[in-house]
Amino acid sequence: MIEIKHLSKSYNKGSVKAVDDLNLNVRPGEIFGFLGPNGAGKTTTIKMMVGLLNPDSGTIRLAGFDTAENPLEAKRQTGYVPDNPDVYDRLTGIEYLNFLADVYEVPVKERCERISQLLDMFDLTDAVGDLIKSYSHGMKQKIVLTGALLHNPAVWILDEPMVGLDPKSSHLLKEYMRKHCDEGNTVFFSTHVLEVAEKLCDRIGIIKKGKLIAMGTMEELRHGDQADSLENIFLELTE
Repeated sequence: MIEIKHLSKSYNKGSVKAVDDLNLNVRPGEIFGFLGPNGAGKTTTIKMMVGLLNPDSGTIRLAGFDTAENPLEAKRQTGYVPDNPDVYDRLTGIEYLNFLADVYEVPVKERCERISQLLDMFDLTDAVGDLIKSYSHGMKQKIVLTGALLHNPAVWILDEPMVGLDPKSSHLLKEYMRKHCDEGNTVFFSTHVLEVAEKLCDRIGIIKKGKLIAMGTMEELRHGDQADSLENIFLELTE
């Protein structure tokens, strides 16, 4: 569902290697956690996946579509939530959602059903008629999540999606992620909350200084030590 081959990206005329020959595959039905210290290259990788940055080299395929050769088709298959919920503050919540539904050509009946379902899940129904500039950070995160998922994309790419969410919304989002993958789809998300990654992810990749230094299931990462936590593994690998 996600194929990344020999992906690299540098800044400052090549002096800073943000992503260095990254290779990974994420299978249908899989929740994949992408972990790393600050500055490791997580957000740079995600921005290349969704087309906000051009790689120096390498290829990315999302749901079978090459992001360089078929960028629009790749985007149609993708729901993206950035690490900072920048939205159109002068729109109301429902105007923002209908705008995104128009962009993704979601039929009216389907958009109404999905918007209603997602607003109810995130407890935003009463606020959807208000201007987004009046929203709290958590509410902005919820409206961005709703907008990213309302076209029912096969691939979810989420950068720190639980930051700012209240415990109930965070729990419901995790359940929704699992349900999405149980239907044969894929979730790729970054997080600093290692307990969430340990419990939720089917596989985990750890990146440090632009290089993938470990990848596998929790059992594979533990190397036989069933008592070892993801926090201990992460700290040992990234120190």
